[in-house]
Amino acid sequence: MKIIAGTTDFTIEEMTAVAIGKFDGIHKGHKRLLDEIFKARNLGLKTAVFTFDPSPAVFFKGNQAGELMTREEKRAAFEKMGVDYLVEYPFSKETAAVSPEAYVRDFLLKKMHAGFIAAGEDVSFGDKGAGNAALLQKITEENGVQVRIIQKICHGGREISSTFVREALTEGDMELVNALLSEPYFICGRVAHGNRIGRTLGMPTVNLHPQEGKLLPPNGVYFSTVTYGQQTFYGVTNIGYKPTVEDTHRMGVETYIYDFDEDIYEKDITVHLFHFERPEQKFAGLAELKEAIAKNVADGKRYFNI
Repeated sequence: MKIIAGTTDFTIEEMTAVAIGKFDGIHKGHKRLLDEIFKARNLGLKTAVFTFDPSPAVFFKGNQAGELMTREEKRAAFEKMGVDYLVEYPFSKETAAVSPEAYVRDFLLKKMHAGFIAAGEDVSFGDKGAGNAALLQKITEENGVQVRIIQKICHGGREISSTFVREALTEGDMELVNALLSEPYFICGRVAHGNRIGRTLGMPTVNLHPQEGKLLPPNGVYFSTVTYGQQTFYGVTNIGYKPTVEDTHRMGVETYIYDFDEDIYEKDITVHLFHFERPEQKFAGLAELKEAIAKNVADGKRYFNI
């Protein structure tokens, strides 16, 4: 996948099928959008994703809520899907002031060389968000370019959106979160050295620090999987500050992996969360902590039926 970022001076020479959107957390609505550009490969087009960096919401309001996926996680996800081009177009006051017509003609048709465009029914673009799906259809059809407007997908009577996912995540409802996303919610990172308390307790763990700006669920214990290389293992993950053994203000993600004892320090892993078991708590001492962890490990085995 070719990534075009940090510049407005580019032109893709090949004809492309372009998906446009914010893609904060690739939920099932986003997946339907992306499926359309992959179908367009039958027209001889390369696949491309066009998004702004930072997103307009972050540019105008700041990253107050955090993002479901960091820039690095999005890049990895799009590459895994097989996207040919990812354009992270710099968003600025000048970009925000571009007319909707210029947005389509200059960004999508000229720079992206779009022969096919997929967008959600609630798409907005151009100065003050004045561009909409109807205008996108009108301009593209005038230029002989196919456009596919994707209808919203609903879950439980509510439209799936990044806001819906965020609300479920902040409540720790991982079952709902994962029903909305195209793949289970995950945290990526590099394994860091910890305090080795887990090993002392006979339950060695791997530690990672979430990337800055990543929106996390409530602190506590989760049943999870850990992907390392091409292998995936079941695990139990604690998100939080480990109040029983540390006096720290640095958020950590610590995972006990079933039947695993490899040295993977400084290796990249992905932790997927499936179920919120209990909130993080401070225990009276290591013996009480060990007992709680043992219970979580046993409950996790029952959850995964392993």
